Amino acid sequence: MKYKETVIITEQKEIATDIYSMWIQTESIAHEAVPGQFLSVYTKDESRILPRPISICELDKEQGRVRLVYRIAGQGTREFSNYKVGESLSVLGPLGNGFPLDGNYKRVFLIGGGIGIPPMVELSRHLPGEKILVMGYRNQETFLREELEQNGSLYIATEDGSMGTRGNVLDAIRENNLAGDAIFACGPIPMLRALKTYAQEKGMDCYLSLEERMACGVGACLACVCKSMDVDAHTHVKNKRICKDGPVFAADEVEI
Repeated sequence: MKYKETVIITEQKEIATDIYSMWIQTESIAHEAVPGQFLSVYTKDESRILPRPISICELDKEQGRVRLVYRIAGQGTREFSNYKVGESLSVLGPLGNGFPLDGNYKRVFLIGGGIGIPPMVELSRHLPGEKILVMGYRNQETFLREELEQNGSLYIATEDGSMGTRGNVLDAIRENNLAGDAIFACGPIPMLRALKTYAQEKGMDCYLSLEERMACGVGACLACVCKSMDVDAHTHVKNKRICKDGPVFAADEVEI
């Protein structure tokens, strides 16, 4: 079940350059949501009709709170970054599907790149088995590092080599001779495409959370479709709606 609510901001701070963490009070969404889902967040500027999709980073079901971690990418998210504690905003969610949590894996990779890192925090708390977390950052501003280290072994790759492995997440996996039974990942398409190929080569299960610009967030407008291997029951062509059918897909379901 999804809810359209006006919620109150209980915490807001910048945790890296142009990366913000926001906690909102919403008992209904906190109770319903699962790792891998997202919220549509509406601006207060009436000239911007469409909401901004933001992945759920953490769920505090006891206190009825949800944590969103987002990057300033345009005027909408810049507006969000100026909100103060106690202010209200309108959200819709939880939306999309989540990561499967019932796999019988002994050792799993949780891989995040850039703003695809936040969903890995809540996922790392619920996924069974030994967790190997491999995160790709631009530089040494390794946001959410403390939260990630609490739930698994953390390995870092940075584009500029300022921390961890110089390069990308696959470079970190190879440099540290890491191995696992399955991959759970969220990040930019080039990273996900490389992970899909790597998983196929290794014979591993692989689940990908796709990042995409969205409009409605509920599957009605078809603005965020991706190519699929099978004919979709909704459109009757080989498409999947990322906001509705995803954002999480088994890697062999989609072409990326």
